[in-house]
Amino acid sequence: MMASESGMGSDHRVAEAVADLDDDGRPKRVGTVWTACALVITAVIGAGVLSLAWSLAQFGWIGVSALIIFGIITLYTSNLLAECYRCPITAKRNYTYMQAAKANLGGKMYMACGLAQYSLLIGLTIGYTITAAISMVAIHKSNCFHKKGHEASCEVSHIPYMIGMGVFEIVVSQIPDIGEMRWLSVMATITSFGYASIGAALAFSAVISGHGKRTSLTGVEIGPGITVAQKMWRMFRAIGDMMLCSSYSAILIEIQDTLKSSASEIQVMKKVNMISVSTTTLFYLICACFGYAAFGNNAHGNMLTGFGFYEPFWLIDLANIFIVMHLVGAYQVVAQPVFGAVESEMKRRCPRSQFVNAEYPIKIGKKNFSLISINLWRLTWRSMFVVMVTVLAMALPYFNEVLALLGAISYWPLTVYFPVNMYIVQKKIDRWTSRWVVLQSLNFVCVLVALAAACGSMEGFAEALRSS
Repeated sequence: MMASESGMGSDHRVAEAVADLDDDGRPKRVGTVWTACALVITAVIGAGVLSLAWSLAQFGWIGVSALIIFGIITLYTSNLLAECYRCPITAKRNYTYMQAAKANLGGKMYMACGLAQYSLLIGLTIGYTITAAISMVAIHKSNCFHKKGHEASCEVSHIPYMIGMGVFEIVVSQIPDIGEMRWLSVMATITSFGYASIGAALAFSAVISGHGKRTSLTGVEIGPGITVAQKMWRMFRAIGDMMLCSSYSAILIEIQDTLKSSASEIQVMKKVNMISVSTTTLFYLICACFGYAAFGNNAHGNMLTGFGFYEPFWLIDLANIFIVMHLVGAYQVVAQPVFGAVESEMKRRCPRSQFVNAEYPIKIGKKNFSLISINLWRLTWRSMFVVMVTVLAMALPYFNEVLALLGAISYWPLTVYFPVNMYIVQKKIDRWTSRWVVLQSLNFVCVLVALAAACGSMEGFAEALRSS
């Protein structure tokens, strides 16, 4: 009888263990529409939103249409990419963007996709480190200006702040994977809305108080101080900024892989895309339009750190604290796919290595906190990655130029080319049919725009180097 009860207990434990797994044998996914939206918004509403007033100044009010167009393209191609999460025949999951490319387009495109994806993600971590340091310096300057006056010399080096950001990211990077970052992504989402709202509110108050600057339909005017060529290059750089603000395809599949398993996974992700893109585009329009109306054609590259506003200094400080808090989370969201790719490969190559595979739970008193554990390979590799990113950030202290280049090199391949071509393969769309022509026309137009933005950002780097 006891043996029978023991057997029943064992069977019950096995059943519970199986119930905690998804159809692919991995731990059950628990993500929802709202946690996925938080991850998307954390990644998308970066500090690039604060450069949109400058971007709009290069185009004038007609630039509003460009922001809306990029939002529509992103929504459309993100829905195409969501269709590629599972194989339509076997229902096998693609856990990463690279796996989706390999399953649909083959080995060569798999490598090209990896190069584009990881170049962007690493580039974003560099950009976030630069931006966080700029915001921390802005807090120092804001307090200095408040005490000593707006004409005081309050210059301070960015490097100590970049190092501080790196040290903190080493600690936070020990979160094992993107599925365990819900609390961090929610915090980052709230703070991103916080600083963007403060920036928009300050700009709005400047406009309604009659202190708004001159704007125009076509933006910065050609004349003394700006040539036709300079205006053209700045417009191209502005396109790069707008592209970056619209792009999250590089982590879309990874976010989709956090959603609860259901028959409607694709529809759930499409709902996430709709909510996220609509929310971010609306927010971009508010920040860009109010910022441009406040500063006119002389809008700063970052309206909270370029000191278009000096007072109230405590509100400027709060906004910059929010930026830093948001970027801590955004850094981790975009770095996790890089961490995961390297760690998965090491586990495949070294399946018996304790250094690579063993987890050591942190003990506090007599209790084990299973959510907090140390893996020696994870600690070593991720620390090395953060140090490398921090060193590169110290060598590339050009905010707008970094943003524009990242937007230019990533938007077309990751947001347009791969989603369009994977969708064509998956849905077996024949060449030269009307649908194929429309999709490839979108592809062609976007690559031309991306090339122009890349040229503009490289000219921006050259200009920054000449003036430094």
